[in-house]
Amino acid sequence: MQTIRAAVRAVFRPAGLAVPVPLLALALGAPAVARAQAAVMPAAGLPSAAASAAASATSPADCTAIADAQERLVCYDRLHGRAPDAPPPSAVARAAPQTVPAALPVAANAASPRADDPCTRLPEAAGSAHSYLGSTLSERWELSCRDQMPRFLPRPYKPVYLLPVSWSSRTNRGPMASETPDNGVVTALDLDKNEAKFQVSLKSKIWGLDQDGTLSVWGAYTQSSRWQVYNGRESRPFRETNYEPELILVHGTDVALPFGWKASMLGLSLNHQSNGRAVPLSRSWNRVIGELALERGETTVSLRPWWRILNTGVDDNPRIQDYMGRGEVLVTQKIGRHVLALTARHSLRFGDRSRGSAQLEWAFPIGGGLHGYLQLFSGYGESLIDYNFRESRIGLGVSVVEWR
Repeated sequence: MQTIRAAVRAVFRPAGLAVPVPLLALALGAPAVARAQAAVMPAAGLPSAAASAAASATSPADCTAIADAQERLVCYDRLHGRAPDAPPPSAVARAAPQTVPAALPVAANAASPRADDPCTRLPEAAGSAHSYLGSTLSERWELSCRDQMPRFLPRPYKPVYLLPVSWSSRTNRGPMASETPDNGVVTALDLDKNEAKFQVSLKSKIWGLDQDGTLSVWGAYTQSSRWQVYNGRESRPFRETNYEPELILVHGTDVALPFGWKASMLGLSLNHQSNGRAVPLSRSWNRVIGELALERGETTVSLRPWWRILNTGVDDNPRIQDYMGRGEVLVTQKIGRHVLALTARHSLRFGDRSRGSAQLEWAFPIGGGLHGYLQLFSGYGESLIDYNFRESRIGLGVSVVEWR
């Protein structure tokens, strides 16, 4: 009988087939029908006969009569008060761990900025006012791949300021003698020594010539105006406005020099400057300007020689180089949130042709991005209309961008 039972189980149980009760009765006999049916096809969601026997057992002898080894063990554990063992791990849990491809950690690390990667923009710099305004030459001119920003994004160039009061030691009432007869004023102008002055200056990268950002082309525009706002007698006119577009080629060098200095940048620009007026007050000139910029800590020195491109027609301002100079030196020093800048120009000639100018600027913090701004000037060429007029000037106001 035991052999027949085993045979029936072996045939039907693995296949999950439902065995008719009459067939079991013929093969096994009526007393074994219930046990065979439970062994072959336990009802879905209901405990098997062995499980029921284990749950209803009251003595070890009842457990001994259970044929299923697992349920028999459960029966013994229940009678002796032992908690059942944890179920065996599922097939998913027993699966061998998958090896993570080597490329995944590399990609994850690449997404995290690294300070040792010269082309990774650090999170504290990305999107900040510091990165937009720039503190170092590399940041201001995007001289490394880490400092790159979108093309055609307007960025600060020269100081942007408003001087409600700009006082001059003397006024150029007759912009004379530009040494061209058609450019002299016969009737003296009625001007005040006090006026307002403001300047707007922006630049934008047009074209990057290499991936690292060390060679690029920029466009720049600067406009400065002198406004006789206190001169009600003459209907408060704008006395002089100078327009200065530029096309600039910039190359980052990053060359170490003695005493801690570094040659950071070379530049070459095509510069036009004019006051947009008709004769006799028309003034303009064109230049090619070279630049070598040096850095050490918070100090920057820019050497800017230039060569005038002579006009093909009438010269509005002959010998302007002997007054406004043939080059300039710009020195900036940052002290905390204060910025000092000195600009010195010279004709690079001797004797009576030795002329030039000096301008000192001081920007000091007020609050947020606003700075107080003091400007001192002495010499020739404070504006184009005054290119051959010597004066001293002091102005006080505010700035939102200063030399850095």
